[in-house]
Amino acid sequence: MPDHQAPPADREAEPSPDLTADDKRDVDERGSGSAKVVHEVVRLRGDEELDRPVRSLLFSAFAAGVAVSTSILAEAFLHMRLPSAPWAELVVSLGYTVGFVIVILGNLQLFTESTVTAVLPLATHPTRRNLARLLRLWVVVFAANMAGTFLVALLMARHVLVDAEPLEAALRVSRTILAHGPGDTLLRAMPAGFLIASIAWILPNARGSEFWVVFLITYVVAIGGFSHVVAGSTEAWLLMLSGEVGVGHAVFGLVLPALAGNIIGGTGLFAVVAHGQVRDEIETG
Repeated sequence: MPDHQAPPADREAEPSPDLTADDKRDVDERGSGSAKVVHEVVRLRGDEELDRPVRSLLFSAFAAGVAVSTSILAEAFLHMRLPSAPWAELVVSLGYTVGFVIVILGNLQLFTESTVTAVLPLATHPTRRNLARLLRLWVVVFAANMAGTFLVALLMARHVLVDAEPLEAALRVSRTILAHGPGDTLLRAMPAGFLIASIAWILPNARGSEFWVVFLITYVVAIGGFSHVVAGSTEAWLLMLSGEVGVGHAVFGLVLPALAGNIIGGTGLFAVVAHGQVRDEIETG
């Protein structure tokens, strides 16, 4: 019979007794949180967001709309300085990440992050009060995000932020969204919603790598041609204000299909899966 028997199945894993106290502390600090722990961290953050005053949400979400619009500016500045080549799109897409880095690492209120953070409190405690809190946050944050992106698009179209050359470069970048109808836009928005929502789930375990998490995931959104409603709304408003599309096309053909797809991808897919994997543990814990 072996000298060392395996620990009982119901015993929690522990560091080796041969480790010093300092070594055990390092193991605890470097170990990733379990799915249950991450779920609780994200849920508590969502609960805080749901309790924020409307004025705070408005200012934060408006700032997020303005900040995420730097993505189209960065893409335009890169586009106008690159030759026409197949690889140029890969470099231009680097600019897409800029606005998301500012918004997410700056803890500004971005609608697509709330499709998972603010949903987990409702998924954990499905009450009318939590549903009302979620809808309140979604309406306020989305409206303020749109106001922020519209302001930037207006300032660009009126040559306040940029002159003619960067504006034309921004329009060339923006015209890519016109290649897809509302149905395709909705489908392309679903992966974007899933990916952006995943950032909120990953960050609690990022431990100093937050920048790279945001950068890599949003870069995938860019090179994949996926549709993000907030970042994409800057492009839609810019095209509308420049007379290339009508109001109806901008709202019903571009913005709202992207909104629906992001909600399906962020809430319908990611939030449900994220909650589902720990639901039994929460109920029995």
